[in-house]
Amino acid sequence: MDTRSTMCEFKVFVGDRLVFEDVIYAREEGGRVILRDVLGERKELSGCRIVEVDVQSTRLVLAEER
Repeated sequence: MDTRSTMCEFKVFVGDRLVFEDVIYAREEGGRVILRDVLGERKELSGCRIVEVDVQSTRLVLAEER
């Protein structure tokens, strides 16, 4: 049995628009979503919230707050 863990990298969408790829970290904080990819690049999206995490499809979907 292989006990090595595999990393799941997400494609991040705001609605249907792809905004960031290879994301391994996401957190909601004070009306924004903070994302980090496999290379350590960080992106903050203001006025957004996480609405769906689909591991099987490696999709993370955000919605803009109104």
